[in-house]
Amino acid sequence: MIRVLIVEDDPLIARAHRSYVQRVSGFETAGVVHTGGDAIRAVAHAISAGEPIELVLLDIGLPDIGGLEVAAALAEVDPRPDVIAISSARDLAMVRAAVAHGVALYLLKPFPFAAFRDKLERYLEFRAALPAQESALTQHDIDRAFGALRTTDPKASAPKGMSPQTLEQISGALRAAPDGLSASDAGRSVGVSRVTAWRYLEQLATAGAVRRRTDYGRAGRPQVRYVWRR
Repeated sequence: MIRVLIVEDDPLIARAHRSYVQRVSGFETAGVVHTGGDAIRAVAHAISAGEPIELVLLDIGLPDIGGLEVAAALAEVDPRPDVIAISSARDLAMVRAAVAHGVALYLLKPFPFAAFRDKLERYLEFRAALPAQESALTQHDIDRAFGALRTTDPKASAPKGMSPQTLEQISGALRAAPDGLSASDAGRSVGVSRVTAWRYLEQLATAGAVRRRTDYGRAGRPQVRYVWRR
């Protein structure tokens, strides 16, 4: 079993990630922490206890230390855990910085369980492709291991019955709306019905990418708005 540390500042999302880990064969949750400092201390404590953390699911937007700084600190410990970065940041500079800090995989929020499972299964294949004992690797060993990390299932990008393109369009509309959008607003923005937009918005809320906010109009009728988590 691969020991996993979950690093996520939002308790609800952290619980969701923990439940996801429990659903993927070959992995177990070794701990859940909510800050970068606690992540570094948890990894050090696990090493001193003789039960090192092997994989860290690392939220990049932490409240105390940047996720990339945490990854850099973890790269200095022995044995060094592998890191899967979890972030809504899509800019090239952030992705390049993640690679430079030794991040093995980069998982974009929002994501369904299928995408999460796909990343963990790719990581498992990466581990299996490497020799069990310390030895000089051949080019074939290296290519096979890195090939496992880079292979992905395109069907994992959106839940069953949902279009990855529509999910991306609604996500983009929400990111561009600081005050959030209602289902009607989102539907008009991307050219789908209110009910269709609501389905996608609820999926994003379940995945922890957005939060629901209830607004009351002049007539007192409540309206749910969906706000992207910054």
